[in-house]
Amino acid sequence: QVQLVESGGGLVEAGGSLRLSCAASGRTFSNYAMGWFRQAPGKEREFVSVISWIANYTIYADSVKGRFTISRDNAKNTVYLQMNSLKSDDTAVYYCAASRQFTATTSRYDYWGRGTQVTVSS
Repeated sequence: QVQLVESGGGLVEAGGSLRLSCAASGRTFSNYAMGWFRQAPGKEREFVSVISWIANYTIYADSVKGRFTISRDNAKNTVYLQMNSLKSDDTAVYYCAASRQFTATTSRYDYWGRGTQVTVSS
């Protein structure tokens, strides 16, 4: 089992920044690729970004490329999502998740956090 707890969400004005954190506990954190997903009201959960086990590889959704940065600190069992130039379309609940595969596919993630709300006011 891997337990994931997100933090760092909140209310921010358009153009502002937030940094989300996801603290992991349980099985060896460094064995998992870590992803961020988001779900807006009335919409399906969508992929945001993923980082590989040793942080050499990342993938971003086109909608956040150039604005969001994913990183991880295996010594702290934590993954981060730095979000800059936020837009109202970024408003959603953000979830972190763990997978043994380096993938953007939601169904291939084994463990999920409960999410943190990000609201961007225009």
